[in-house]
Amino acid sequence: MNEKNDFTLVPRSPTAVEKVGPGAKRILAGMVADMLALAPFDNPETLFQKGDAYLFGNGVPQDSVEAVKWLRMAAEQGHANAQFQLAFQYEVGEGVPEDRTEAVKWYRKCAQQGDATAQCFLGGAYASGNGVPQDHTEAVKWYRMAAEQGRESAQAHLGLAYAKGEGVPQNSIEAERWLRKAAEQGDSSAQNNLGWMYANGDGVPKDRIEAVKWFRMATEWGHPRAQFHLGFAYANGEGVLQDSTEAVKWFRKAAEQGDSDAQFHLGFQYEIGEGVPQDSTEAVKWFCKSAEQGDATAQYALGGAYSRGEGVPQDNTEALKWYRKAAEQGHSEAQFCLGRMYDNGEGVPQDSAEAAKWFRMAADQGNARAQSKLGVLYDTDDSVPQDGSKALK
Repeated sequence: MNEKNDFTLVPRSPTAVEKVGPGAKRILAGMVADMLALAPFDNPETLFQKGDAYLFGNGVPQDSVEAVKWLRMAAEQGHANAQFQLAFQYEVGEGVPEDRTEAVKWYRKCAQQGDATAQCFLGGAYASGNGVPQDHTEAVKWYRMAAEQGRESAQAHLGLAYAKGEGVPQNSIEAERWLRKAAEQGDSSAQNNLGWMYANGDGVPKDRIEAVKWFRMATEWGHPRAQFHLGFAYANGEGVLQDSTEAVKWFRKAAEQGDSDAQFHLGFQYEIGEGVPQDSTEAVKWFCKSAEQGDATAQYALGGAYSRGEGVPQDNTEALKWYRKAAEQGHSEAQFCLGRMYDNGEGVPQDSAEAAKWFRMAADQGNARAQSKLGVLYDTDDSVPQDGSKALK
């Protein structure tokens, strides 16, 4: 359930100027310009409207620098919308140099006036350590304020905080309560995470059908993790009838959005020819994408492809490279394969001591093949210290 923070501005509705035709637009633009020129400079709402006009080019040429000037005047007089927009300009670096600390300053001023969106953004800043020192407890404080006002993204983040025990004691029941509130409002991350809780029986009775329901809702928003989870459900017949073709469809959608788990599973479907024609070259393509993102299972699979010459030219040096990456992440099969390459001198000079080191790591995780090879080395190879008790393990 490790989801990234995803804060975006609510889409802005078209203004009256944007809705009318070209002729009327010119007249209205002139009226807006006249109104802004005559507006009193001590009225924060007027100052905000002038900044908003420059920001979006309504009746005046679009000019982010000029927009920031007027937004700042309004913000300094306590106008909450101006404070929020000024913070956002600092966050994205439009009209001012990007400055996350300054962004947090203005989000805080707006949040302290009770603005739920600013409270949510401020919670996100504390959760990520963006513009302030990372502080999950402070993040939860601001998420809760916004969540209690019904802000769905804050409810989703508060639920996730309870699920992970970040800033609050871990509490699956509270996690489910807040995730459900957000999910029922259409938050795709909450829908995905609620589905995950049902799939695993975490805080709710295990229910694969209910899990699929929430995953499917999230996929309607293009959520990549939900697409992966739905593909996994189809691949394994969990909550739906098993359907490899449908699994591939959802794995592909998620994989094309960069989800490393989906990339590996799509590669695996190509490797075994389920839901797609068997294609080792296409399998390697997706294994590589996942492996380059650090997925240990994909790194192991890519090492195997190079070792066997399936989908790529046989290359022990490349095999060794990818087995090592996976082995260093604790993948026991990769540790065994790396040990075997040292034992046989494949892609590397033969080295029984190094082989024993990797066999031992895999054996300690219960890998039967590694335990057997380690026993043989301890019994028969003079370069490895003799230890009958270890040989018997």
